[in-house]
Amino acid sequence: MNREQMSRIAHRGHPIKSPLGDDSVRRLLERGLARGDERVLDLGCGPGEWLLRALALRPGVRAEGVDVSEDALSQAAAAAGDLGVRDRLVLHHRKAEEFVSAEPFDVILSFGAAHAFGGLLPTLAAARGHLAPGGRVLIGDGFWERPPSREAVEMLGDFTDLATTVDRVVAAGWTPVDGHISTRQELDDYEWACWGGLAAWALDHPDDPDSAQVLETATVRRAEWLRVYRDSFGFLSLVLRRTPGSD
Repeated sequence: MNREQMSRIAHRGHPIKSPLGDDSVRRLLERGLARGDERVLDLGCGPGEWLLRALALRPGVRAEGVDVSEDALSQAAAAAGDLGVRDRLVLHHRKAEEFVSAEPFDVILSFGAAHAFGGLLPTLAAARGHLAPGGRVLIGDGFWERPPSREAVEMLGDFTDLATTVDRVVAAGWTPVDGHISTRQELDDYEWACWGGLAAWALDHPDDPDSAQVLETATVRRAEWLRVYRDSFGFLSLVLRRTPGSD
């Protein structure tokens, strides 16, 4: 079973592919979609869960999503059809960092996709190129709540602490107007949903040729979470606007 298929199974119980609960997602979207008629772009949309929720929340919103996974975009299109919002959603099959548009967007979304651009600040730089004057960026990425082990850094990336992360965002010309630090419950719920979901699938499909591989992956990933990064990893979501004079 390839990585994309495994990810699809792992996220069945947690379609937002970040450690955020439904209430947190809704509040961030409400803060970002202040008018209700915005043009929204998701850089690295995957199956489009953020866009689907934005379209359902604000009937005047129009959205576009970019992703390299054709399968994920097919899922997004099917789900949009089921919700009756397909006519307000445009999907682009390409690398997020290569996407261009003739028109700017009022809101840019990027959650858990900073690796595509090489980190949080490069992701913000890319978002800036698509953002309309007065627009907002909703972005989520990791930080270290406590000093990490070398193994945790090698596994998840070279994050910084919370204060330094925000300082760097501000120094790059952005002003936070809202945000959310994922709670321990949100962080744990996400991990249990992913690795528990994989394990449950393997147990429910004992005759599948991929069952043993999936169960082993779930076991390894759960152990990595509990032993390597659970006590140090945090997740920060920000609602950002450009700081006057920074352009």
